[in-house]
Amino acid sequence: MSIKIIKQASKSPTTDDSNTGEIVRDMLHELEQGGEECALKYARELDNWEEEIVVSRAQIEAAGAALDPRLKLDIQFSHARVKMFAEAQLKSMQEFEIELSPGLFAGQRLLPVNTAGCYVPGGRYAHIASAIMSITTARVAGVKHIITCSPAHKEVADGRSGRSPGIHPAILYAADLAGTDTILSLGGVQGIAALAFGLFTGHPANILTGPGNQFVAEAKRMLFGRVGIDLLAGPTEILVIADAFADAQLIATDLVSQAEHGPNSPAWLVSTSQVLADKVCQLLPDYIQRLPEPNRSAAHAAWRDYGEVVVVETDAEAVQVSDKYAPEHLEVHCKNLDWWLQNLSNYGSLFLGEETTVSYGDKCTGTNHILPTKGAAKYTGGLNVGKFIKVLTWQRMTPEANREVGAVTARISRAEGMHGHALSGDDRLAKYFPDEIFDLGKTTH
Repeated sequence: MSIKIIKQASKSPTTDDSNTGEIVRDMLHELEQGGEECALKYARELDNWEEEIVVSRAQIEAAGAALDPRLKLDIQFSHARVKMFAEAQLKSMQEFEIELSPGLFAGQRLLPVNTAGCYVPGGRYAHIASAIMSITTARVAGVKHIITCSPAHKEVADGRSGRSPGIHPAILYAADLAGTDTILSLGGVQGIAALAFGLFTGHPANILTGPGNQFVAEAKRMLFGRVGIDLLAGPTEILVIADAFADAQLIATDLVSQAEHGPNSPAWLVSTSQVLADKVCQLLPDYIQRLPEPNRSAAHAAWRDYGEVVVVETDAEAVQVSDKYAPEHLEVHCKNLDWWLQNLSNYGSLFLGEETTVSYGDKCTGTNHILPTKGAAKYTGGLNVGKFIKVLTWQRMTPEANREVGAVTARISRAEGMHGHALSGDDRLAKYFPDEIFDLGKTTH
């Protein structure tokens, strides 16, 4: 086995998590105690936002009217494919009833949660697609009430003149198209807290979804248990597996496209070719330099601190390394793509062949871009319809079925020392079969 690291990251995805945790813990405590007034305070201090928090219907319609028609069509394109994919996921789930033994019936129901809180990042970039991904999926799942929050700013994110301050108009349009019921002009920890505690709406979320920076991800992690979460999404990650025949320019472009998300966004390359790996490393600085600010500085820091390049000898070693990283996004630029599909197991979403790319999945191909990070792909996939649906089991029995089930229950319960459970079986047997004698072990009557 030969695995050689030719560029090693100085930081890992979990670097500085402890400091983040302290900040978020204090903020959540303050927000829970202070409620809406505290959320307004953080909006003023962190986003310079002092206007209304709940976005009005008039503001949403004005945002849509102000958008370029081409952009609206593109948002509709993305929404249609995400909705179609989510509908296919829903169709793959089903309720059922089965007779497990004579007279013993059991089954499952699929019920959506009542309220979903969807977070849409809008700080450095206007994450239009994130609104589509989370809200559309919740709506297809049948969630009764969907609340969306996104940061509002005095200056619009793209810097263009002639627009009112607040949430980026394209996010408002996309969220409304996807089917949200309420939009809140809040970002960061205060936005997550507003969703979880029902601030400004009176509807506490049953589940929190959506990507975000390390503070948003940590807030979701801390609130998990009190509410459900989709997964720990952020900062974004990419890993590319490439062989000697891969296009180094495409790989460099795709690595940079994810590194630009933020200074702590890991970008990893695993290759069976030293020549290819060296070529990508040579290209990357120039590709980063071509970006405008602040993207350039973010990508430079991300590649410097979190970028890693590994050279392996065999495809099997590449799989081993990739599965250890368990990346959020995994691209494969190799021959025999079916082999990779069958052998890779730890990733948020898989992009096979150079014809596709993470950027496509991030924006409009239909699969969800809210995906596990920091190794969470080892135990979960990305956001899907099932995240919003409770799988509830039920059972019913005939009196005759108690002859077998009641006796087994009584014996197992006594073996466990749980005599109250044993009585549940004993009493039903006595009720339905008063003239029969059962071998139940030590009696408790």
